[in-house]
Amino acid sequence: MCGIFGYVTSKEEAIGPILIAAAERLTYRGYDSVGAAALNGSKIDLRKDVGKVEEVAAKYNFAELRGQRGIVQLRWATFGEPSQVNAQPHLDSDGDLVGAHNGNVVNNVELREQFIAEGLTVRSQNDGETCVHAVERYLNRGYEFIDAIRLAYGDLQGDYAFVIGRAGDDKLYAFKKGSGMVVGLGEGFTCVSSDLPSILPLTRTVIRPQDGEIVTLWADHVEVRSVKDGKKIDRMPETVTESMDAVQKGGYPHFMLKEIHEQSQVARELIHLLDASPEIETVIEKMKNARHLYLIGCGTSYHAAAVGSVYLAQLAGRAAIPVLAPQFIAQYAPTVGYQDVGIFVSQSGETKDVLNALEAAEARGMTCFGLANVVGSTLTKATSFCLPLCCGYEISVPATKTFTNQVITFLYLAYRMANRLTSDLERIPELMEQTLAQTAPQVEALAKEINEWNDLYCLGYGATYPIALEGALKLKEITYAHCEGMLSTEFKHGPLSAVSKGFPILFVAGPNDVPLIISGLNEVKVRGARTIVIAEDDPRLRANADDLIVIPKSDPQIAAPLGVLPLQLLSYHMSVMRGFDPDFPRNLSKTLTVD
Repeated sequence: MCGIFGYVTSKEEAIGPILIAAAERLTYRGYDSVGAAALNGSKIDLRKDVGKVEEVAAKYNFAELRGQRGIVQLRWATFGEPSQVNAQPHLDSDGDLVGAHNGNVVNNVELREQFIAEGLTVRSQNDGETCVHAVERYLNRGYEFIDAIRLAYGDLQGDYAFVIGRAGDDKLYAFKKGSGMVVGLGEGFTCVSSDLPSILPLTRTVIRPQDGEIVTLWADHVEVRSVKDGKKIDRMPETVTESMDAVQKGGYPHFMLKEIHEQSQVARELIHLLDASPEIETVIEKMKNARHLYLIGCGTSYHAAAVGSVYLAQLAGRAAIPVLAPQFIAQYAPTVGYQDVGIFVSQSGETKDVLNALEAAEARGMTCFGLANVVGSTLTKATSFCLPLCCGYEISVPATKTFTNQVITFLYLAYRMANRLTSDLERIPELMEQTLAQTAPQVEALAKEINEWNDLYCLGYGATYPIALEGALKLKEITYAHCEGMLSTEFKHGPLSAVSKGFPILFVAGPNDVPLIISGLNEVKVRGARTIVIAEDDPRLRANADDLIVIPKSDPQIAAPLGVLPLQLLSYHMSVMRGFDPDFPRNLSKTLTVD
């Protein structure tokens, strides 16, 4: 989730400070590089590099940039490692166009090959440059700018928002498909951004373009046109009243809640990217032919690996061993070799325990792949290939969207190994949205009723067992209550003695596991427990559970990641009710770089 900002004014002025300030207001989105371009008459002044805004702006003196138009971009790497050449904005072949994007163009590799074959100058691996060349090639064929954008839009697959300008012109153009974009209208200027925070200090009068729309920005007005037919669209401006803090959090009181609700969008982007990744086939073949297959992670990432292990067994008939990274070193590393494959999972790509396990595996010759959210991290560089999670920056310490995208990645790999159509997975984002919408009120009410308890259990079976582990971890992380995640059938082997009147026990049930869950429900219910089930609607569960939190009907594999959403919401509400900040729980860090 990069950040972009474009600015158009009526006269040449010092726009460097404006671009720097806009970039600083987008840093909360997370980034690894920053760049700025000023368009002044027939000249384009482009400056960019890896690093923080204040560092890069000082090193390249962004403050001295002058012109009538400007673009600044903060990049979160997906295509191409963090580097100066991959940093945005990008120029076209002749240096007459400059543009930057937010999002992922999933057919980036294929388009780059086309551009090179057509004789265009391609300097980077970044899909932001692909957006520039997609417009350039139609301008080179004689099309007017709007028509060139319309044709480029048809070529660019994925989810993105893009802004572009041309030397010697007096305007900027912007268009979007799937990613956020907002246009600002001020006195003597207009601007466009991926997000409101970069705009609000300048103006609170905005227009919100929709997917498939092109915005042309002059200094004194803007024009919206349809990509489909090029016709003008009337769009009335609106006035934004929210505070800057509320806007950064998307109107949510905490980043955790915002990120819970972002899960459907990042899942959609991930599925598109996986479908377009040419490297996936290599990973699949290596996994199919492995003697032994290991899924290695810590904490939340380990829970995702455990879900993945169930998927691979159930769908592809392939055994995969999920293992905590430190235990891998002691239990499996001495036995592995070149015939084995490991997938090392880490949100940050810097988790020390995972990197230690990777080092031990590589020393034995094992083929090692990665799964991480931060491109350019140690894990992405040290493995043969690293699948990106495409979650953007996750500010809240408790992992939410990174967990669900890890699970979806494993589900995608299992589908591919089983030769099943991955198009079936495209319904997951909509199902996630439905789950959040229909369970949120019930979960918040439930949180009030069980918040007094400082001991809970969360139980699951099969693919929902790791979901129960993850739900229990979330409750521990941010409510500071002790919640133990457990295989539901194990509860009778000792923990049953902890049950007392009203004791809350959470069950996450897959659609095929209802009879087994009913048995577990009754063995605790007759001892006074309050039984709370997260599952698809089922009359048997309604008859046996005290509370049924209903998720949409799907299938046993998709039900698992849907089941974690109410648990995330429950932990969030209980944390807030206890007066804690769910974004920054005590004693915890987002990236664990120590043994």
